[in-house]
Amino acid sequence: MLKKRVAVIYGGRSGEHEVSLRSAKSIIDAMDAEKYKVLHYLISKEGKWSPRALAPEPNGNAGIDVVFPVLHGTFGEDGTLQGLLELADLPYVGAGVLASAASMDKEVMKRLAKERGLPVVEYQVFSSRELNANATGQEVCPTKFGFPMFVKPANLGSSVGISKVHNCVELKAALELAASFDRKVIVERGIVGREFECSVLGNDDPIAAVPCEILPSKDFYDYDDKYLLEKAETVIPANLSPKQTAELQDLAVKCYRAVECEGMARVDFLLESATNRLYINEINTIPGFTSISMYPKMWEYSGLAMPALIDRLIELAVERHDAKKRLRYSK
Repeated sequence: MLKKRVAVIYGGRSGEHEVSLRSAKSIIDAMDAEKYKVLHYLISKEGKWSPRALAPEPNGNAGIDVVFPVLHGTFGEDGTLQGLLELADLPYVGAGVLASAASMDKEVMKRLAKERGLPVVEYQVFSSRELNANATGQEVCPTKFGFPMFVKPANLGSSVGISKVHNCVELKAALELAASFDRKVIVERGIVGREFECSVLGNDDPIAAVPCEILPSKDFYDYDDKYLLEKAETVIPANLSPKQTAELQDLAVKCYRAVECEGMARVDFLLESATNRLYINEINTIPGFTSISMYPKMWEYSGLAMPALIDRLIELAVERHDAKKRLRYSK
């Protein structure tokens, strides 16, 4: 059997470089050596590509059948890499340019979800210019909701740059931190409740896996809790009623469709204790694949083990590329 040549691109310039390395290793280890020849493309923190760029060879063939991007966050999950792969006319795993960019921007994702009538937590957005013009932070203090609040860079993942704040002093520091990572900062009403995640897979007919619950070891599920402390607990299946489980899965697929996602994504939820209401928190188009990441674990519990999941993601990438090849781009 002729092996499919899969270019795994990992590393990158974002703050999630190390997470990307771990995700890529898990993916590569799970690939069936009888089916795939893995081509490694490491991008350094400075943006240097190794061993070579994806430029076509003289015969027009880059020696790649499909690309598997494993770049979390900026310059990998935000549509920039996807645009490069579109220009190179290469099939690639995961969301396209539009869905990647829209999902990465927390404000744009929330706007698209709201347009579809999906539940999102109340929020306000500030530009770094506004924050710099009001160095004390008092003039831009959100008034639509009280403390606690979450302050986040609009475009980043793995909880990098996120703070939970309880007063105006903490708010000022949190705004400065978030603005150091992005030109746009989002402030959300703090939800007291439980955290859930749900994996989604597919192109035109996406399906949701059995969801899981996250039990953070800290005040909230931050970067340290996700990747360093290894104290957070996960529960699969999530301790929800059948009705709540169905609602969460339905919302996950609807959010996926709202941003026009394809391939894969993990949708994160908050369940407010006071109201028992589910809120869509975020959608991640290149979710983690580390040994502790929940995207593959939810599919494994749902009956799709990691090697089969990799197969399906590659199939979806090729299917989409084949469909695009049938389109006309000129008269």
